[in-house]
Amino acid sequence: MHRLILRSTLRSTLCSALLAALTLSPQVAASQNALPLPSTSNTRADAAALPFKVGETFDFRLQVKWGFISGSGKASFAVEALERVRGHQTLRLAFRTRGSVAVFGINDLQRSWLDTRTLFARRFEQKLDQTGYKRDKTYDFLPEQMQYVNIANAADSGTLASNIPLDDVSFIYFIRTLPLKVGDVYTASRYYKADGNPVSVRVLRTERITVPAGSFDAVVVKPIIRTKGLFSEGGNAEVWFSNDARHIPLRVRAKVSVATLTMELQTMTVP
Repeated sequence: MHRLILRSTLRSTLCSALLAALTLSPQVAASQNALPLPSTSNTRADAAALPFKVGETFDFRLQVKWGFISGSGKASFAVEALERVRGHQTLRLAFRTRGSVAVFGINDLQRSWLDTRTLFARRFEQKLDQTGYKRDKTYDFLPEQMQYVNIANAADSGTLASNIPLDDVSFIYFIRTLPLKVGDVYTASRYYKADGNPVSVRVLRTERITVPAGSFDAVVVKPIIRTKGLFSEGGNAEVWFSNDARHIPLRVRAKVSVATLTMELQTMTVP
């Protein structure tokens, strides 16, 4: 039983540490001046206008504490390439995690293909390799048909929740394009699956922080999730981005009932 609980908790932490804004607590939206997340009307000419470029990489150290048990790992974000998907120019984004706590190990790769003009995802790939669990899926997002389809198994398809969808990886990059002004709460139903909506970004404060990569002026974002997990209202999770035009992810810190996670930027390459 303890092993199952540990596996479930670490799957949500190691695999999703920076994938921070999935669902919104309705009470937050009602109590704040919520701003809609920009849609395709807020388009960009090409990849050169974005705050991230091909060749950008961020490497993180990761620490998890489970009572008296501790573990460590590594994670990274990378803008790998400029590619065309069904004729559309996209940036291929990657999120990798590797680490272990006690009997649980993880070695995951997730990729997203973000349309540089409309800022929504065209494709999403998951290659998850965890103790007792594996997944290898690639979904094409077809907003014209409001469908997502597994390219290896057409029967594994579903209805998109939005015609401007975002997945777990593209969402963190999309957050980096927002102004992130203290006091703002951005909301929308843009996660590709309906049960992950509405998504939200709540901007708390600014502060000066030091991580292994150096000292930075940061803006702090609090994600809030309706369901149980790392970013639920009781999870006390916060994400630090650099307080500049690039909004570089610097730190994630979260506490849940049984575990504490800290993830900090160690090295980076910024073209």
